Amino acid sequence: MFIAFKSLRLALSTGFVACAVLLAQRVSAEEALKSQPEVVPEILGQAAAPETHALLPPSLPEESSLSSALSANNAVISEPAIGELAQSEPAPPSLPVELPRLADIGLSDPLVSDVSDNSSDLFEQVTSVSQLSDVQATDWAFQALQSLVERYGCIAGYPDGTFRGNRAATRYELAAALNACLDQISDRFATKEDLETIKALQEEFKAELATLKGRVDGLEARAATLEAQQFSTTTKLSGLVWFNMSGAFAGRSVLAERPLSRNVNVAPPRVGGVPTRVSSSDPNVTFSYYAWLTFNTSFTGKDSLVTQLAVGNGSSPANAFVSSGFFNSWGTPITDQTGTLSANTVTLRELFYSFPATKDLQIVVGARINTYRYFDNNRFTNFLTGAGSFNSSGSTLFSAVDRGAGTVIIWRPTKQIRLAAAYLAESTEFLNPALPNFNTATKNLFGGNNTLVGQLDFSPTKSVNLRFLYARTLLQANGAGLIGGAVGEPLPYGFVDDGVGGGLNNAIANTFVANFDWLVTKGFGLFGRYSYGTTKIAPTTAGRAGGSLDVQSIQAGVAFPDLIKKGALGTISFVVPQDYLGGRRFLRSGNGDGATQYEVEASYYYPISDNIAVVPAFYAIINPNNFGTNPTVFVGNIRTQFRF
Repeated sequence: MFIAFKSLRLALSTGFVACAVLLAQRVSAEEALKSQPEVVPEILGQAAAPETHALLPPSLPEESSLSSALSANNAVISEPAIGELAQSEPAPPSLPVELPRLADIGLSDPLVSDVSDNSSDLFEQVTSVSQLSDVQATDWAFQALQSLVERYGCIAGYPDGTFRGNRAATRYELAAALNACLDQISDRFATKEDLETIKALQEEFKAELATLKGRVDGLEARAATLEAQQFSTTTKLSGLVWFNMSGAFAGRSVLAERPLSRNVNVAPPRVGGVPTRVSSSDPNVTFSYYAWLTFNTSFTGKDSLVTQLAVGNGSSPANAFVSSGFFNSWGTPITDQTGTLSANTVTLRELFYSFPATKDLQIVVGARINTYRYFDNNRFTNFLTGAGSFNSSGSTLFSAVDRGAGTVIIWRPTKQIRLAAAYLAESTEFLNPALPNFNTATKNLFGGNNTLVGQLDFSPTKSVNLRFLYARTLLQANGAGLIGGAVGEPLPYGFVDDGVGGGLNNAIANTFVANFDWLVTKGFGLFGRYSYGTTKIAPTTAGRAGGSLDVQSIQAGVAFPDLIKKGALGTISFVVPQDYLGGRRFLRSGNGDGATQYEVEASYYYPISDNIAVVPAFYAIINPNNFGTNPTVFVGNIRTQFRF
């Protein structure tokens, strides 16, 4: 037992030294009994009577028995330690030294407490040597005692918080202490039987362990390969790809205000004060693609540098019917577009950096910030999953700046309130910077098309979101002195002049938008928008009267979350994209014959998996181009959406 004790290196503490000495002397006593049978009654008789003043019975014949026992067990005990342990009382004649009793080192067993000379004292376990008031750091056995108390937990003190280190101990107390310490050892270390069991289990599951090792090695190799070939340690790549199949049909010709060249991006001339008109028949069905690649880089874990690339080749068939300036407006899903200056050409769509200024304040700066990331959102009209046409996904009167250079500031003072403000100068990726009123931020950050936006979001509950938006926009006249087209909101589209074909100065426009979404139940929701815009018309011709073009737009819809499948979303949206309230005489295109266009749109987002979805959509456009004589145009689109 002492050899095992030594092998575990626990004999460094003084308490264990005492235990080892006791065991060695008992071995010598047993050998003496075997070799001298006639002395057995005497030794047993003395052992039966507890000795309260000596740790070992004086009947052990001579000092050489102790040293021979220690030698037989390969024990190593320094002489100073033994001498120091014997300071409490004189040693009996038969021994050169005396070791303290068990109580002197704070060990006891309730079963043998009656043999102690202080049998009325009860011992209490301590967890720190500092709990023993009479033990000082300068005591010679302090480190040994500290190890026994705090490392092995097999030392007890008296109820009064003392240790009484100079008090003698009985053999029973020492036996109890040894047992307590060995229990601690057995709890901390495996036995021979435990090792044999482990070895047997290793043999039994040798094949499984080998397979597992192979898998771990394989994973480590793959991880090393990925680490060596990873794109970046700070940047994540994500992507969206859409395949669109679209068709539009009316059954007969549709009238539109265009030049005779049919160029949809050029305003029609006035002939006799009336814009020229053309008619178009049903276009062909198209199949196209559109894709975004987004690189999101973070340097601190809280900031984000976003670089987004776009490429596509789409042009919705509905564009064959629209008036000038209304390209990619009614009847067109947002994902069914080219999105660049020319088809199949990669362009930079977004570039901005966002970071938290404080816990509640976020700042965004960039050369090409996407306005719709931060303004006029709605849970049921997100183009990825909800009502997804240009006219349904957001207000038709907002914003003249789709992507712009500038800054956005977002403040969340409470969980229910969000405030956002931005200044953005137009820098949209699909507009030709060679034209006077396109990509004006590259020419003049404050003098070209720009917008100042503020929005308040209020969410009284998780089910209800209210948003109130205001935008002040500077609209720059193009080379022909006209305002409108792709940067015309809140006109919203088309072109305007001075009413008789003359040019205009740059215009100031104001837009007000309120939108809401309400999840009434888990499977039913409501949404809606109301927008109002007014644009000041200032002719360049001296003395010619100007005015304002006033317009409103209305949207109302129902939504069906988790329809048929969890994560799916069905929507039905009713939209009046532009209802002119005043100033129609300024419209070079978009006035029609005075009627009001309205639309009904239905879409269903069906997720096949986390990365693939199919979205069929159907649109009915009544009074297209604001001509009451035009037939209803029907548009069908089915898109497959990939996310990675």
